[in-house]
Amino acid sequence: MKAGFFVNAGNSLSTHSLFALLDKDDYQAIVSRAQTRCFKSGDWIVHHGDVWPYLIFVQEGEAIAIMESPEGRSLTLTTIRKGEIFWGLAFFIENTPMPAALKTTQDSELLIWHYDTLMPFILENGYFSWELARLAIQRVQFASEIVEKLAFQSLTGRMARLLLDQFPASQDIAPRHLTLDEMASHIGSTREMACRILYRFAEEGAIQINRTEFVFIDRNILDAYSKNTG
Repeated sequence: MKAGFFVNAGNSLSTHSLFALLDKDDYQAIVSRAQTRCFKSGDWIVHHGDVWPYLIFVQEGEAIAIMESPEGRSLTLTTIRKGEIFWGLAFFIENTPMPAALKTTQDSELLIWHYDTLMPFILENGYFSWELARLAIQRVQFASEIVEKLAFQSLTGRMARLLLDQFPASQDIAPRHLTLDEMASHIGSTREMACRILYRFAEEGAIQINRTEFVFIDRNILDAYSKNTG
């Protein structure tokens, strides 16, 4: 486990579907067994290949699951936001290494449980077990969608979808909170290609690119690209 420091756990955990229907005693017991750890933005929570039998709840901040190639290219698989849970593969399958690394993108506070800590609740509480299984299946479904996008959606389509997802329709002018490297990681490409695609969108009148912000001119162009599998 990465070194951190301990702070008091908050109450947002109680609204998550995995914990919301626990009785008061079980909920308090689970909270009391959590380790609360803080990470700075850019810290690694766990590295690819580590055996990591933990489940986490993001109390504050945000993290990403990321894979890196031997050549140094990276692919962001998913973002774990405030109020969401995630787990290591070894939480379900003993001694199985992590297929991806976890890294914070903001200063973050996580609640962390070891497999051994939660197993009594999993065995004794049918609802808890069922909900955890349901969430695991949702992650598998999400992973399947990622594979489908990588297989069938063009780089321009992935970049268009990233822009539409990251910057709400209510914001015509949006701060550039992702670097070129981060955008490239999200679409599984290089920063040079990410830059080229952005300027293509600008030339076609979809966006205007300023040093610190994007100006969205015609989201319909981006939407059309995001639906194009060619």
